[in-house]
Amino acid sequence: MVVHELSRTDARRIAVRAQLLDGSRPAGLLDAVRGLTLLQLDPTAAIAPNADLVAWSRLGSSYTPAMLTAALADRSLLELRALIRPSEDLALYRDEMAHWPGRGELSSWRVHLRDWVRANDACRQDILDRLGSAGPLPSRDIPDTCMVPWKSTGWTDNRNVTQMLEFMVGRGEVAVAGRRGGDRLWDLATRVYPDGPVIPADEARRIRDERRLRALGIARSRAPEVPVEPAHVGEAGEPAVVEGVKGTWRVDPSQLGRPFSGRVALLSPFDRLIHDRKRAAELFGFDYQLEMYKPAAKRRWGYFALPILYGDRLVGKLDAAADRKAGVLRVHAIHEDVPFTDDVTAAVAGEIKELAGWLELDLEPPR
Repeated sequence: MVVHELSRTDARRIAVRAQLLDGSRPAGLLDAVRGLTLLQLDPTAAIAPNADLVAWSRLGSSYTPAMLTAALADRSLLELRALIRPSEDLALYRDEMAHWPGRGELSSWRVHLRDWVRANDACRQDILDRLGSAGPLPSRDIPDTCMVPWKSTGWTDNRNVTQMLEFMVGRGEVAVAGRRGGDRLWDLATRVYPDGPVIPADEARRIRDERRLRALGIARSRAPEVPVEPAHVGEAGEPAVVEGVKGTWRVDPSQLGRPFSGRVALLSPFDRLIHDRKRAAELFGFDYQLEMYKPAAKRRWGYFALPILYGDRLVGKLDAAADRKAGVLRVHAIHEDVPFTDDVTAAVAGEIKELAGWLELDLEPPR
């Protein structure tokens, strides 16, 4: 097979176009989520919730959060492990759910999960019975009847009900039926998930790799394991090398040789274009960290700085915050990774104004 030779400009444009951030916008929310494969949920809303901010950056101000609420309510989109996916994609996970926590010889960690659930099977059955008679319910309304507590050095320590619910999602037994405020409402999966086929695990994994590559455009075939959504794409696509970047890549062949028209976009810190920080550095030369967990004095760009895309380049970061009580979008600073031209300055200013309008806030520029 031919190994495609790409310049960094080629690679960047493939990535931007695949992430629906070029000059042609998706037709609607469902088309956007199908193209991206997912929207990540995150409670941080310094500007807006991540799923809404990602949707706005693709669709523009025609998008409203009510559209996402409606799509989740009519089940055209589903929440699965803190990710919003098209409901038809559930077929790609059913076989793995049926064989949770995995087939064959299990890693020690998966054995630990299996054994903990088995040790608390009475609790699992109690949750199923309670949801069957009274669901959907928030987790706080589900009594903890686990005999063996969940042990962790992190925030999940002794959070037995929420851990059991997460594992039961993995088993395909329960599902998120909606939200009340920030609280997930849990119900039996049979009441939430659509009827559909079970695609064998190997074929489903191949399809997921292909869809992930289509959404990324270009990616490594191998990458470190990360929870829920992998960063690698296996053998999907075709091999490629990128000028000036070590190693081999996999590229979506449908993206090769296509014309490119760019635009300006303000991205969520969780946006998939920059989610893989190493990839962002290699292809875009973009240095970025989410600094909300750093002391204020040690932040370079701000609490929730938004990466700024201009054409096929990531050119800076916007340090801003939505002060809804005061009714303003407060811009603290615009950090230029490269000196902005007059055209870039004007385009970025226009997009910030568009963001404020979408948020229904007055714009307070930096002092």
